[in-house]
Amino acid sequence: MDNHFQSVAQPEDQRAIAAAAVKEFDAYVETLRSAGLRITVMEDQDAVSTPDSVFPNNWFSTHEDGLYVTYPMYWPQRRIERREDVLEVLDQDHAIKRTLSLEHWESEGRFLEGTGSLVLDRQHKIAYVCFSERATKEAIEDWCDAMDYKPLTFNAFDQRGGVIYHTNVMLAIGTEVALVCLDAVTDPGEKTKLTESLLLTGKRIIGLSYDQVDNFGGNALEVQTPDGPAWVMSSRAFHSLDPAQREALGAPIIHAPLPAIEKYGGGSARCMISEIFLPKK
Repeated sequence: MDNHFQSVAQPEDQRAIAAAAVKEFDAYVETLRSAGLRITVMEDQDAVSTPDSVFPNNWFSTHEDGLYVTYPMYWPQRRIERREDVLEVLDQDHAIKRTLSLEHWESEGRFLEGTGSLVLDRQHKIAYVCFSERATKEAIEDWCDAMDYKPLTFNAFDQRGGVIYHTNVMLAIGTEVALVCLDAVTDPGEKTKLTESLLLTGKRIIGLSYDQVDNFGGNALEVQTPDGPAWVMSSRAFHSLDPAQREALGAPIIHAPLPAIEKYGGGSARCMISEIFLPKK
């Protein structure tokens, strides 16, 4: 297991954990909708076991020019999460002008798990990615070539020395600020490169500690509500931030408790959202 944020459930506990996760998910969706966000929920497919499907941002992304991208997944059991009916649902209200399917990279040992691996500064066309088994060098470079993005790559480690499996647990980029654990980037040159890129693109840096990363403080997403920008994160992440950090985000924070999903799924609030950037029909 390469996700050091994830705990393994005992077989006798799995049913209770699954039930708790469903309750957390439903309450999270209601919290987002109460904030004015438009949420589409795709129910799991019958007779297919996809316990990690609560994290759809790993297998598809959408883009302002009408592009829909599907991604190569590292773990074979997660590849069955990709499903055609998501595209059909999106096509009802959005203009999908082209698709890009990258799952054939799996047979070549190239992996890139969507906006888990890719933290995108869409305004400046920069893809921030930490290397891992789930984000390989060739896949990152080829994605950036195809998408006309500049790659900003680095190695990142948690406080136990383990490779951070997804960039979006230690870095979140908003319009004006960036939440980032610079301590996780141990190479001085890579740390300088990352810091300079964030500052040169006008981001105020909110530094995260290792402990805050362990509490999913970096797994946050800036969203647009009817009342303006807001940040979404879990309640655990929210409480890990100090008051000055919350204030520095510069926008309201929407949060909900996700203890079972975080403990046994190894992901948090940001991972549970695939943003829709497609133009409306």
